[in-house]
Amino acid sequence: MISNLLKHTDSGNFFILAGPCVIEGEEMAMSIAEHIKNVSDKLKIPFVFKGSYRKANRSKSSSFTGIGDEKALKVLAKVRAEFDVPVVTDIHEVEEAAMAAEYVDVLQIPAFLCRQTDLLVAAAKTGKCVNIKKGQFLSPESMKFAAQKVVDAGNNQVMLTDRGTFFGYQDLIVDFRSIPTMQQLGFPAILDVTHSLQQPNQVSGVSGGNPQMIETMARAAVAVGVDGLFLETHPDPANAKSDGSNMLRLDLFEPLMQKLVRIREVVNQL
Repeated sequence: MISNLLKHTDSGNFFILAGPCVIEGEEMAMSIAEHIKNVSDKLKIPFVFKGSYRKANRSKSSSFTGIGDEKALKVLAKVRAEFDVPVVTDIHEVEEAAMAAEYVDVLQIPAFLCRQTDLLVAAAKTGKCVNIKKGQFLSPESMKFAAQKVVDAGNNQVMLTDRGTFFGYQDLIVDFRSIPTMQQLGFPAILDVTHSLQQPNQVSGVSGGNPQMIETMARAAVAVGVDGLFLETHPDPANAKSDGSNMLRLDLFEPLMQKLVRIREVVNQL
């Protein structure tokens, strides 16, 4: 799986993990996947479709969590079959690893759970690629221990994703030194552009965001040589059922990717 993604090195391009925060329905997921697939094919960007089948980490118990586990996982499987792309989803508990692995290609470990040994081992034992998000409370150097748990369980298919570090109670900051630091650990490094712009712990119980900085963050990551970008997108973020405050509007996806590909072309010439 990772080797296929890293074929981008032949052309010097980055890969993308992109899609909605959560699967809200089949029609929505298929529409977003089709749009991203068309853009990624045109620009020769390796593409993994992202969608959470369930949102387990919400500030309020009344927040939307999903359309049902099996139903959402089947939507992910349909995206994979229809568009011939790999798919990634989050898992939160040990028993979810084997279940989700039947439908997806990459199991993602949420940042808050990146030190959960049993979860990492369960994900590793499925044989799927494991994308571990760096905890907002961890240094990039310390991610070697999370990755090593997967490797020690017999799985070398590991990717590491930075999604920012807590900066006070209600903001995150990205230290772009984390990208080469995690690459030096021997694993592909990804920047989660949109979650890095999240503003958590709002008194309303709904996280805020700073989506106008998406292009800035993505450009910086590509400039420093990131292997991949994680980016959530939705046709109508204001009415998205999760994380709408920091998602990219879908119609802005192609112009952003065009700029990023040009930046990478320049960087490759340096």
